[in-house]
Amino acid sequence: MTTGICTERVAVVTGAGRGLGRAHALAFAAEGARVVVNDLGVGPDGTGGARGPAQQVVDEIRALGGEAVAHGGDIATADGAASLIATAVDAFGRLDTLVNNAGFLRDRMLVNLDEDDWDAVMRVHLKGHFLPLRHAAAHWRAEAKAGRTPEARVINTSSGAGLLGSVGQGNYAAAKAGIVGLTLVASAEMARYGVQVNAIAPAARTRMTEQTFADTMAAPEDGAFDAMAPQNVSPLVVWLGSSASAGVTGRVFEAEAGRITVMEGWRRGPTADKGARWTPAEAGETALELLAEAESPQPVYGAR
Repeated sequence: MTTGICTERVAVVTGAGRGLGRAHALAFAAEGARVVVNDLGVGPDGTGGARGPAQQVVDEIRALGGEAVAHGGDIATADGAASLIATAVDAFGRLDTLVNNAGFLRDRMLVNLDEDDWDAVMRVHLKGHFLPLRHAAAHWRAEAKAGRTPEARVINTSSGAGLLGSVGQGNYAAAKAGIVGLTLVASAEMARYGVQVNAIAPAARTRMTEQTFADTMAAPEDGAFDAMAPQNVSPLVVWLGSSASAGVTGRVFEAEAGRITVMEGWRRGPTADKGARWTPAEAGETALELLAEAESPQPVYGAR
């Protein structure tokens, strides 16, 4: 059942040719948004590339009576990110929501992780979030200064790997943790311009996860609830991207199957203050006392 929660809004979704991004784009369109569908059409490891997937999603949206345009630029470049925002404004006259979703995996244990695989994953996830966010922020700041303060929304895509760590995914986990930090800073800096910035940590069956979770992510039999369908994540993303989410910013949500969780990150726990410099022995003794009072950390994904 649709409600038209995003009627008249313009949403940009990166990495929207397949998986979660496709599900988000279709969900926004179903709720009345006009959508810019960005995708390079690369493989799960970021290699190759074709414009077909983005255009296919655009065709799906149009076939259902919605409005959409494709964007095939590389959003991890300044020119690609700038043209992404320009495409929304040129095609639809405005920009209301940015969903940063594009990414890929190059999993390796740290001792086998080479510099190219580190740089590639950092580039698509961190830089691929920063640059579209920066160009969207410049647009919204100009709108606010012109007296047209927007009800703008940004939804960034982190991961449980970024929040808890994941064995074999040092590059991906570091990038996804960085996205949370970027989200918090952007939320604080951009509030004055009418912009809310949140992040999600989704879990779903996509090309990126099908090998990692092959045993638990199989599609169910006909009629059963498909707990790992990417479409389960999209309702929260659409709500965060709508004006109905007014006042919600700087938050991280975990979304999986039928479950939504507000994640609570780093906050000060047990503390000791000597009022002077510690010796190493004193610092160690005090640290152990504080650890005894603190909650145990959540386990890293894949750890034994």
